[in-house]
Amino acid sequence: MTFTDKHLEHLNAQFRGIPTEEIIAWALEYSRRPVLTTNFGPYSSSILHAVTEIKNDVPVIWCDTGYNTEATYRHAERVMGQLDLNMKIYVPRQSRARREILMGQPSIDNPEHQQFTEQVKLEPFRRAMQEHRPDVWFTNIRKGQTAFRDSLDILSINKDGILKVSPFYYWTDLELKGYLKQHQLPNEMDYFDPTKVLQHRECGIHL
Repeated sequence: MTFTDKHLEHLNAQFRGIPTEEIIAWALEYSRRPVLTTNFGPYSSSILHAVTEIKNDVPVIWCDTGYNTEATYRHAERVMGQLDLNMKIYVPRQSRARREILMGQPSIDNPEHQQFTEQVKLEPFRRAMQEHRPDVWFTNIRKGQTAFRDSLDILSINKDGILKVSPFYYWTDLELKGYLKQHQLPNEMDYFDPTKVLQHRECGIHL
């Protein structure tokens, strides 16, 4: 698929007013190698449910940093079981134990934090994308999360030419809570990303 800026602008204006399932179905119709990414953070089960309800074998990529909270790991197991996800889990090449000895968990103002992010998040993510070579990438980013994400929309093209589809882009937390309740989906707010630390920061995956 090749999209001009004007084409994307037209589609985004059209998609803003239609149900998420229609956006997902449209993207899947034109996709040959779709993937869905998740971090099993707050409200993540909404996108996992929405996409797999339409196509249940879409590869679900989880880059597990090894630093998730206990609650997040328990939540992930529950969601994977309930939705019978086609999981593709990627982990850092270096163990957490070894990294703790060599650099610890550097703060965001520490020069080693960039190397830490590269090891636990960016390298596993690139590896996942290289192996799956997706043409469509479903993600649960939303407007208002970060300044960079505010510059995107329901549809956007990343630097590698992949069509990024964010069906819940304009949804509020309250609307997502309603979706989870309607479909009896679990949620977990106890989530921490050591590569971002602060909610308004980007780890680099979406840049």
